[in-house]
Amino acid sequence: MWFKPALSVVVASAVPNLALFAFGRLDLVMYTMAGSLCALYGHSLPYACRARTVAGVVVGMLIGMAISLVAASLTDSTAALIAVGALLAAGQKVLCDATRIGPPGPVIFTFVTSAALFAPQHLGQVPGHLALTVAAGAVSWLVTVGPALLRREGPERRATARALAAAAAYADDPGHRTRHAAAAAVHTAWQTLLAAGRPTPVRRELERLVVHAEAALARGALSAHPGVHGRPVGDAHGGGHARTADRGSERALTAVGTRTGDHELEARVAGPDRLRAWARQTRARGPVPTPPPAPGTAEELFGIDAERAARRTAGRRDARRAVLRALAPGSPLLPIAARALIGCALAGYVSMAVGVGRPYWAIVTAASLYQANVTLSWNRALQRTLGNLLGVLVFAAVLPVSRTSSLALIGCCLFFNFAAEALITRNYWLGSIAVTPMALLVLEFGGTHPAGELIGDRVLDTVIGAAVGILAAMVVTNRRATGRLERALAATDRARAHAVHVIAAPAPAPAALDAARRGLTGSLVELREAGDTAAGEWWQRALPEEHILEAEQAGHRTLAATATRQGLIAPAPENGAV
Repeated sequence: MWFKPALSVVVASAVPNLALFAFGRLDLVMYTMAGSLCALYGHSLPYACRARTVAGVVVGMLIGMAISLVAASLTDSTAALIAVGALLAAGQKVLCDATRIGPPGPVIFTFVTSAALFAPQHLGQVPGHLALTVAAGAVSWLVTVGPALLRREGPERRATARALAAAAAYADDPGHRTRHAAAAAVHTAWQTLLAAGRPTPVRRELERLVVHAEAALARGALSAHPGVHGRPVGDAHGGGHARTADRGSERALTAVGTRTGDHELEARVAGPDRLRAWARQTRARGPVPTPPPAPGTAEELFGIDAERAARRTAGRRDARRAVLRALAPGSPLLPIAARALIGCALAGYVSMAVGVGRPYWAIVTAASLYQANVTLSWNRALQRTLGNLLGVLVFAAVLPVSRTSSLALIGCCLFFNFAAEALITRNYWLGSIAVTPMALLVLEFGGTHPAGELIGDRVLDTVIGAAVGILAAMVVTNRRATGRLERALAATDRARAHAVHVIAAPAPAPAALDAARRGLTGSLVELREAGDTAAGEWWQRALPEEHILEAEQAGHRTLAATATRQGLIAPAPENGAV
């Protein structure tokens, strides 16, 4: 789906740009661009959820622009504007991470609001400029939500296809990474279907397909860990709890096999070839494939309906709680926000000290580096620097063409907008090559600037922003990453113990069994994410890697037990492992 956000931002930018061209006011493009770039968000979400998300993005962009424009109109102090820009970057980072807004994350907000800080402004102009942002944001909302009229289940189909393909990859090559990828894809597919709104015939078929993907994952988990009887599960970091839960799920599955043996629970798990074929059909424009009914499917879908009804009342409350948790003392997101604040501020001040008049690109460069941990931030710094320096050369080559006419300038900006979004999800440094000339060409709408000055300032800001930004990432440690991992381990143990308790019940309610399984799946996805984040963070105490691996393996065995209890797969032999 790489072309969807790319095409969306081109359309969302072309409409206001051509309108301003018709009125002879291309100098106002920067304010409409703030709304146009909102079209980059929400493309992986179902349309009902996307409509709310993109509306929220437009409101967030409007608030950021209002702060920047008011600050620019009240002071000419570069030092004060840098401080405002750093505070905005840190706030945008923590809010985007807390709400998990997804790519492109906070960098678009920081890019737009930092540029607005250094645009000449009078207080009386601010309402009109904000109105342009709102108008362009409305166009973005229509562009991102409009495809629902043609294919309203498109996002759900893509999420289901990814789950089927990931389950097929795991069936072909069982391993730790493929298992996690399949579990995450299945979890995402369920979350997408739950957020999609009322069930339709197409969504019902998609739910059945995800049941088959989940059954393939569960069957692989059963076959991947045979013969653990007599082998303790756990380690010195808390193996007693894990051993107890493992023995409990073993007894539960044995009981399930005894109770269901007379009901001919034959395994109807689709093979990898069939899963991939379903994935191709689901992703295509034709009808959704109709899979054969798997045992337990009716109970599974009943559980989905019950969870969907519960989420309708809890969704917004949970989003507010996520933001409050992110801002609370002890949050693992606060050290990342501190990195953004310190790194962006220092990058701006160093750039100002060496003579750059509007050092907003140094702020943007530093803000774009901060990923989940230092290792990822270091990789991003290298790619960003390389891409920006090459992008400056591309800008120097296309600048004469862009200055031939206003339409040529608009065309160049739209081309680089498309190229940036088409490339950046595949390779970040290639996308950065397109981002740099696009950002520099936007300045041309307000009037021509000496090419040497633009290129020199951009190179200097890139180097300073990357160097100072990564230095701040190394100095500001995030020891809370290990705490997050420990909490994720404890949550996984609790979710697994709850699932074992539900499995062992004589006649568990379908909704309870379904909720227990989905809760355990979510905790395993969070555990892997927390583990990867902590592993890439420098200056950490030793991680309980063996405990993490064993918790994941035990969790997936318990997931297989819940699938067996529901009849999605046949029970393992009595001497098998759970």
